[in-house]
Order: sequence, then structure tokens, then C-alpha cells
Amino acid sequence: MRYESSITSLSWIPSEAVTGSTRMAFDSGFTHYDNPPPDEIDDLEALRAGDKFRFANFLRGWIEVGPGGEINGCGYSGSGLIGNTTIRLGALRHTFQNALLPALRRDPEKGDGWVRFTQTVGGRTGLPAPRKVKHPPYVQWQAPLVWTTLTLTLNNDGRAESQMSGASSFPRHWIYDDSGKLTHKSGLTDYTDWMATSFGEHTPWGDQDSPALVTAVETALEHEMSVQLMHGEGRPKITKLAADSVLVRQGEPGSELYLVLDGVIRVERDGEWLAEYGPGALLGERTSTLVAVTPCRVASVEAGQFDRPALEELSGGHRREDADQG
Repeated sequence: MRYESSITSLSWIPSEAVTGSTRMAFDSGFTHYDNPPPDEIDDLEALRAGDKFRFANFLRGWIEVGPGGEINGCGYSGSGLIGNTTIRLGALRHTFQNALLPALRRDPEKGDGWVRFTQTVGGRTGLPAPRKVKHPPYVQWQAPLVWTTLTLTLNNDGRAESQMSGASSFPRHWIYDDSGKLTHKSGLTDYTDWMATSFGEHTPWGDQDSPALVTAVETALEHEMSVQLMHGEGRPKITKLAADSVLVRQGEPGSELYLVLDGVIRVERDGEWLAEYGPGALLGERTSTLVAVTPCRVASVEAGQFDRPALEELSGGHRREDADQG
């Protein structure tokens, strides 16, 4: 019996992820942010040709299982795709060819009834990025590297388990399963740290990966309401939180609805940890305390802008999720 599966990551630059003086280049149109990739993918090359992501990591693995459950063979394939970078200055346009680095593919790791495959894919933009950095030589001309490290475990009963086990701290990384469905997102982007550290030996090509902070994808209702929150009648307030800061305390009065733009928020009730939510999550109940697990950016508006049934459905869904995770 042959079993196979896959995992894919798409990486893109949301508007809230760029900080500091570099925002001027994006806001002026010299370069551009990205629209979110689709919730489902079926043709990576078409998405790349349409400039729908910055780079992609595609990993596929297979195993051959004998009648007694023994794994008689295995192998894997995969590739990376990277787009180009076009800059605009008035009527002038210039496209830089981005560089895709050689994929790092570990030998399959074999255990009792399972095989695990690991693949790192990444590269850099062709646009120079002169800057001071934290490590020798203290000045860099080339842009920092972006990457994701994906793992896929195939079991002899056909089950597949996949995850993003490592990633650069910028840009945003979205994870898709074998059917092409969006399942997880990177929870935190750190543009400043990425610019300062992601080069040379401080990357997987220098034997140093960065752990990936991953959160589950938001529901369809949250996605619909988040668009309304950001583009509705009321201009959202953007709040930055340091790690361990309290956004809302249990029992406090208030009527705001919060959208997590970046980072991870922990939900607590009576001092007990219930769940964690990442980018795209909508939170607003005052029956819990909301604490920043990482540095966060949060948008908020008055909950009165939304239909009551939608708010009740959102609240009920979170209570079920909290019970499942608690």
C-alpha cells in the first residue's frame, strides 16, 4: 500500500507587518504590500505568475507499506517558488530577479511505523537593503533571507501529520494541507529583528533555524467580521502591546471588539489558561482576561457596529473552542 501527502507554505507581506522608516517605501508605492493569499490553493505556479505571494515551500512525501505494517520504502520531493520584486518611481518601473536558495532536504527520519520528512526553502529579494546589523560584519548590503521549514510525518496506517517547524520572523507565513486548504498561520512577524539578524550563519543555510510560532486559522465568520472591522463605518484604533501586557481584564466594563493583527493573545478565566489566538482572531467578551503572549498589534472598534446575532455566534464559537483547548 502506498500512502502520500503534502504540506505547503505561502509567504506574503501584510500592511501591518512592516514597521519603522521602511513603511515610507511601501506607503508611497515605491514597493507594495500584498493582499492575503487565497484560503485554498490548486495551482502554485499560477499564483506566482499573478504575484500572489513572495515565496512558497511545497513538500510532498510517500511511503510503501507491506501487509504486516512494515514500511518498505519511502521518498519525497518538493520545491520552492519565489516571485520577483518590482519597484516604481513615478512612471519608471524596474523588476529585480529574486534569488531562490538551494532547498535543504534532510534524509528521511524513520521510527516505529512512521517516516518524517523535513524540507527548508527560502531566498532573498534582488532589491538591495543596505543596513546596520547586530553581528559581524555589522553592515549588510543584500536583503535578509526568508524561509520556512516544513515537516511531514507519514504513518503506516495512512495518517499524515504536518507542521511548520521553523521560519524566518518575517514575512507572514500561511500553511496549507494536502487538499490545498489553509489550516494555520504564523502568529508573529518581527520586521526589525528580521532585518537585523536573518543572514549568514543565523539562517538554516548557516545551521541555525528560528522556531515557528503557529496559530490555527480563524473561522469564516471571523474573516467576514474582520473585513467589516477594518473597512466599516468606524475607523479602527490600533494598539501595540508588549509581551505579558493585559488587553482586557475579566469583568471590566467595555464594548470594544478586538481583531488580532499580529502576535498571540492568551485567554484566561479566573486565573486559568483557556486558549491562545493569533492573527485574524476576533475577541471581545469581558468574561475573560486577554493577555499578550508575544508583542501584539490589535485593532478595535465598538461592537455596536456588528449585528447582534453575529456577535452571539462568535461568542458561542469561542466558548466551545476554549472548552476544547482548556
